Amino acid sequence: MDLELKGRAVLVTGGSKGIGLACARAFLDEGARVAIVSRDRANLETAAAQLPTVKTIVADLTGAEDAARMAQEAQRALGPIDVLVNSAGAAKRYPPDELNAQAWHAAMDAKYFTYIHAMDAVLPSMRSRRRGAVVNIIGTGGKVATPIHLPGGAANSALMLASVGLASVYGKFGVRINAINPGATMTGRIREALALEAKAKGVAVNKVLEDGQSQVPLGRYADPADIARVALFLASDLAAYVTGAIIPMDGGLNPII
Repeated sequence: MDLELKGRAVLVTGGSKGIGLACARAFLDEGARVAIVSRDRANLETAAAQLPTVKTIVADLTGAEDAARMAQEAQRALGPIDVLVNSAGAAKRYPPDELNAQAWHAAMDAKYFTYIHAMDAVLPSMRSRRRGAVVNIIGTGGKVATPIHLPGGAANSALMLASVGLASVYGKFGVRINAINPGATMTGRIREALALEAKAKGVAVNKVLEDGQSQVPLGRYADPADIARVALFLASDLAAYVTGAIIPMDGGLNPII
């Protein structure tokens, strides 16, 4: 199926690895022109070796000024941005007894404000052209409270509200804003978590993985490409009447509305 994304200018934050990298690859496969953003130059170089035609931009999106520079650099390279995929930032996990004000602020800076700053930098141009799509990748921790991920979960909840609210505001300008809620996805980050859990329990990593996947109704954790395919749809004109949606992708693990 032709998603009619050929030639579109796509900006992917957090695009050097994990879900963001999978999204960048998927858009390139559809013929889009893609720029990826990370604050880690080495990660960008590794990604660019896999995706030779991608444009790389180093930026720290916890700062609004860097986000504005990112948008300007992307537009110089690609032209006006048609699609923004936000996949940057990961909030640190804390045991409940280690929570303090700094932990809550750090989570908002790492996850919430990276997305907000990127949207602030791109949405005005989309509004003036009366077209554009934003896809925010937001973990299910925003819906299901996890004791060791409360600050990050709170940031995710705030992002979901902001996504839906901004969708309501920008819809009349032809701009659609949607979000995806991935559950456990086989990225480097989850592999590190599996290794740590296995070490703590004194068991093999495969045992921890099997136990975790056995709880998922679909029987497995997501592959990053699974998430990327839904991002493609939401960014395409096939989803022209979809905005303000929050799409769960946890394999049915959390049966909540």
